[in-house]
Amino acid sequence: MLKIEIFPENVRVETRSIPSKDDKPGRTIYEQIAYAHLGGKFPIEMKLTLEKDQEPYSAGTYTPHSSSYVVNNVGGLELKRFGMLIESLDE
Repeated sequence: MLKIEIFPENVRVETRSIPSKDDKPGRTIYEQIAYAHLGGKFPIEMKLTLEKDQEPYSAGTYTPHSSSYVVNNVGGLELKRFGMLIESLDE
């Protein structure tokens, strides 16, 4: 099971803006810092993409929700690039 951890200092939304380019409009990305435990000695920093006005996840341990996986065009299992949801392991 993939374990994702959010520390108290990361319970906040970080925003970044992507400027418009060619005929594409600019947009704002909403993210939260989390840490993935991938089996090494230390967890790896990652970013969770949030929706506009979504509250940040609270501190705790999580795992990706089953709706966050997709089967790719060659039949392999992948995590969704956008729209990943996580569910608490602390409950």
